Amino acid sequence: MATTNFDCIVVGSGNAGSCAALAAKDSGCSRVLILDKCPPDWVGGNGYFTAGAHRTVHGGLADLLPIVRNVSPGSDLASTIDMDPYTAEDFTGDIMRLGGGRSDPGLVKTLVENSRDAVQWLHDRVRTPFTFSFNRQAYLVDGRQKFWGGMVLSTDNGGKGVIDAHQKALNEAGVEIWFDTPAIEFILEEEAIVGVVARRDGQAVRLAAPAVVLASGGYESSREMRGKYLGPGWERAKVRGTPYNTGDGLALARSVGAKLTGDFAGCHSTCWDFDAAADTGDRLLSNQYTKSGYPLGLMVNSNGLRFVDEGEDFRNYTYAKFGREIMNQPGGCAWQVWDSKTTSWLRDEEYGDGVVRKVWANTLEELAETLAEDGLQDKAQFLDTIHTYNLAVDAFVQQHPTTKWDPAVKDDLSTHSLPLPKSNWALPITSPPFLAVKVTCGITFTFGGLAIDPDTAGVLSEETGKPITGLFCTGELVGGLFYGNYPGGSGLTAGAVFGIKAGREAAKLARRL
Repeated sequence: MATTNFDCIVVGSGNAGSCAALAAKDSGCSRVLILDKCPPDWVGGNGYFTAGAHRTVHGGLADLLPIVRNVSPGSDLASTIDMDPYTAEDFTGDIMRLGGGRSDPGLVKTLVENSRDAVQWLHDRVRTPFTFSFNRQAYLVDGRQKFWGGMVLSTDNGGKGVIDAHQKALNEAGVEIWFDTPAIEFILEEEAIVGVVARRDGQAVRLAAPAVVLASGGYESSREMRGKYLGPGWERAKVRGTPYNTGDGLALARSVGAKLTGDFAGCHSTCWDFDAAADTGDRLLSNQYTKSGYPLGLMVNSNGLRFVDEGEDFRNYTYAKFGREIMNQPGGCAWQVWDSKTTSWLRDEEYGDGVVRKVWANTLEELAETLAEDGLQDKAQFLDTIHTYNLAVDAFVQQHPTTKWDPAVKDDLSTHSLPLPKSNWALPITSPPFLAVKVTCGITFTFGGLAIDPDTAGVLSEETGKPITGLFCTGELVGGLFYGNYPGGSGLTAGAVFGIKAGREAAKLARRL
């Protein structure tokens, strides 16, 4: 079998893999190759399906204005923005709080401390089209654009814009990309990875390189692996992104003794359109199937009962775990319900006409009747749940008449008298017309993965606990960073941070030859 030589091989064409490939090229690798088993039309992995959110440490408005496209310094719009700084302590605290303190401190420290530099690198080198995320992370309150939840950066055209920028940068840098070409085996030499065997045009090809970076995602698109690790019932979760993340990277790494780590029973799963396709994301609508307007209303299961505190925290701190809660409900579905006081606050990209099937009604009784035709099992309980909730809101307002509804802050407008309260943003569901949308669980990515060295992104050996020479990892395949939940926007940033490190370390190996 003939051998083709490269300086660095990256497995996976998503955000993380693209960062690794470009960093390797910039750091001295003359010939860099990206392998992906997907066809060209599916380039970009899960990054393509995101909203393009990037969570980063920042010093406030003035710090980020120079890198965004939708607000100019000194403009009238800039003068209306309220944006608190987001410190390293804030970012670290959010990851640790949402993960119950289980996240690997070294990985968290590396992610947090390098987040701002990574975002700047994306802006300067990749020309990532950053914007302030007004539509997802800010509310217009009393004439002010108030950002909330720590995360303020998005990208023009969401994940599509992210991947388009990467593809242009890679093309200009001369990085080769081979699609329809899965990596099937590592080439080992004296316990070091020195390349891969891949399948191209039906034939095995030998590709030599002193460094290989795994950026092939998790196992969320494999029903079998979801059942094995996440448990019974997860086979019915709907895949939000690429159908090609089926755990190949895990199998490859395990074949050379890589250490597994992290929350293999956990995943990023969110409220997802019930009518979306089961086993693949939609390249056109992509993230628009997300249904994250629940803090503005209620979520009720097919038995007519609430099952989460919709106002527990800002959306970007709860959405990644509420999919699991929906999965645990009868039939794996629920309805989000609002009245006319809040429907205008729902984002058009997720709830616009033509995006989602909506049920409107002029009375709650009419709404219950219509939902019963689509799976609601207990109309009486549905009506009682909303009635009891409304009474709890009224009781709270009578006791706290100065509390004001404000979606941009944790306003403490609560139904604390209920066994399951709505802790913030509790408005009564009383003003017609009423709206309901049916949702299910959409799985985004899995949390369990490979153990890596935080400083180099080198994959650790299970036997020695030390990095396996020549093997690196980034993106959703990294384990130990997130447990149970995660702060929104952290995934793309983590992929960039560890991708840049992996690419630069790969170049160091190439320069030694």
